[in-house]
Amino acid sequence: METPGLVHGGAECFSKALGSLVNNRLYSDVRFVVGQERQEVFAHRCLLACRCNFFQRLLGPEPGPGVPSPVVLSTIPAEAFLAVLEFLYTNSVKLHRHSVSPLGRGGGEGGLRSRENSSTPTTALQVLEVLTAAVEYGLEELRELCLGFVVKVLDVELVCEALQVAVTFGLGPLQERCITFIEAHSQEALRTRGFLELSAPALLLLLRSDKLCVDEADLVLAARSWARVGAAVLERPVAEVAAPVVRELRLALLAPAELSALEEQNRREPLIPVEQIVEAWKCHALRRGDTARGASCRRRRGTLPREHHRFLDLPLK
Repeated sequence: METPGLVHGGAECFSKALGSLVNNRLYSDVRFVVGQERQEVFAHRCLLACRCNFFQRLLGPEPGPGVPSPVVLSTIPAEAFLAVLEFLYTNSVKLHRHSVSPLGRGGGEGGLRSRENSSTPTTALQVLEVLTAAVEYGLEELRELCLGFVVKVLDVELVCEALQVAVTFGLGPLQERCITFIEAHSQEALRTRGFLELSAPALLLLLRSDKLCVDEADLVLAARSWARVGAAVLERPVAEVAAPVVRELRLALLAPAELSALEEQNRREPLIPVEQIVEAWKCHALRRGDTARGASCRRRRGTLPREHHRFLDLPLK
């Protein structure tokens, strides 16, 4: 209930005035060095502290010897940090679906609670960095704005990166939305860079799904590509990188010729434990699904039919 006699001026003018102070040296009393590019960003201590507990703790009650000058924040890109500042100063942020110049201003489609003449626009990929910062800084309202925007613009190029953020920070609804999207666009999603950069826990979520619209042979190839990238980055053997996820590959779905070819390739470049391939051969020899293991013989939505599938005990999902 409003206080009797309390009247409000124009919120738009107030927001525009505060927005003009974003990254403005005028009257600033705190300086950040942000991102790998070490971009200098100016801000105002009292505003950050009253809007965000993270900055209140980081900056302390007043400037002093305990506060580094400048404050270095190397893990957040400068564009994302400027978007966070924009939200803190104006309680709004302009999020864009398409890439624009980091120095540009102006329009884009799909803005949520957007302002005209906002500071640095944010691309769909950058919005994940803003979301990450919102979670880490405890900015719940900004987090919800970013989540709503990501869901609205979710596409093949974005979905795996969004899934990784959801898994990292335990964002259940976004995780479910991403998995559902990948299930419907599996072939395209598996060819993205974001897929190759998934963590093992995120990839496990996908490999456990019965609803992936992709054949198992293609899924094995995708898992090998993922493991090769991880092995190069981590400087570890491919089989070691792949170990947490390859158990979810359903090798019994492959035809004998495909399984033989996989076995030969596995000798040249180990990926899958030998005993897992042996289990698949047992399924062929016995001409029935391994009901004890269940999922190893269960067909996915995109599994192509093969002659031996009629011997599997478990029906197509």
